Amino acid sequence: MKIIIAGAGDVGFHLAKLLSFESQDIYLVDTDAEKLEYASNHIDVITKRGDATSIKLLKEINIDKADIFLAVTESQNTNFTIAVLAKKLGAKKTIARISNHEFTQNSEIDFVELGIDNMISPGELAADEIKMLLNQSAFNDTIQFENGTLNILGSTLDYNSPLINLTVQEAREKFSDIDFITIAIKPEKSDETIIPRGNTVYRADDQIYFSAPKESIKKLYKLMGKTQFGVKDVMILGGGKIGVKAARSLCDNKFNIKLIEINKERAKEIAEKIPSALIIKGDGRNVELLEEENISEMDAFVAVTGNSETNIMSCLVAKSKGVKKTIALVENMDYINISQTIGIDTLINKKLLAASAIFKHVRKGDVLKLANLHNVDAEVLEFRVKENSFVTKKLVKDINISKKAVFGGVIRNGVAHMTFGNFQILAGDKAVVFCLPEAIHKVEKLFN
Repeated sequence: MKIIIAGAGDVGFHLAKLLSFESQDIYLVDTDAEKLEYASNHIDVITKRGDATSIKLLKEINIDKADIFLAVTESQNTNFTIAVLAKKLGAKKTIARISNHEFTQNSEIDFVELGIDNMISPGELAADEIKMLLNQSAFNDTIQFENGTLNILGSTLDYNSPLINLTVQEAREKFSDIDFITIAIKPEKSDETIIPRGNTVYRADDQIYFSAPKESIKKLYKLMGKTQFGVKDVMILGGGKIGVKAARSLCDNKFNIKLIEINKERAKEIAEKIPSALIIKGDGRNVELLEEENISEMDAFVAVTGNSETNIMSCLVAKSKGVKKTIALVENMDYINISQTIGIDTLINKKLLAASAIFKHVRKGDVLKLANLHNVDAEVLEFRVKENSFVTKKLVKDINISKKAVFGGVIRNGVAHMTFGNFQILAGDKAVVFCLPEAIHKVEKLFN
């Protein structure tokens, strides 16, 4: 498969990295020689320096042979232009990264007719992610399948968790009344993601990821040593597109929202757009202002300004004032793995969300959904199981899945089932798999 990626920034690089674990023919195009050099030194791609809006350049890299063209530069207008050009010049499928979520909600213009098969809005994805995280308050990571029929849930293990010092096998036996699979463990102060086996031991402050059906979620709080709490009062710092979309969506779901915006005119504009939210004109870095606005009485604090450091520091202030749930938007993808270390519940990165959303369209097999976990460099994939695919021919315990991957459950006729050793996956099931990037190619073969 030939894939051309225009834009070697964070989104483009992450996509190229995920795809480079397979024998794909990948081209990465950018005007920045330094970014291209970094990419060629770290991943197996062909780089081409130049302006992707150049018809001459697109022809030089044989755009007419491209199976997929990904336009993921920082500029929405550039992405629109090159996606249309690529389609007209013969690319089979085009995907464009955009910043204006109006385009994804538009029904009047047929963008496919113009030459853009799919559009991804990172800001919209981030706002949706915030809403989902607030709905599962005690967990710092959550992915839902079929409206919560099956869930991936992540959180740190508190010292009072009954899992501490047990092996995965011992926990499975001791808590046999709870349906769950431990799919990943990230030890405290470690960048390593462990796919647990039966003898893996749970430790305090480890970041643990479970898969579980809806009915087991309440029981998982006890296992984690957590207390379930409802989120009702939310303070949002930052009145940009993400802050406004999150505020509007949360107000529609009956949350009480206070939004702080430093720009007077912008604050007025937001107040008119979202009359049910309380909009405060002020500097969210000012601790006195936060105290005046009763930050200590908030259930959650969400920082989504354009400055990562402001978001991180304000969340730490919120934590120090007793706020239970904190979410910070960060631009630097290198920050993603440190939330567990510094005490913020969840760091989200809209570029990483966009890359995962785009990556789903590139997959072979019947991938229904693909999502990334915030604190680990890994992917969660949902497959529709085909007739005669390899996974249907053996019991789960006899399937030679990579040591860097694990089955997280299946949904069959609307019911979640845990994929323990003696489980048989059937054609028509929707199977969830957690895997590290280097294992994706092997996992896909099991479903083809």
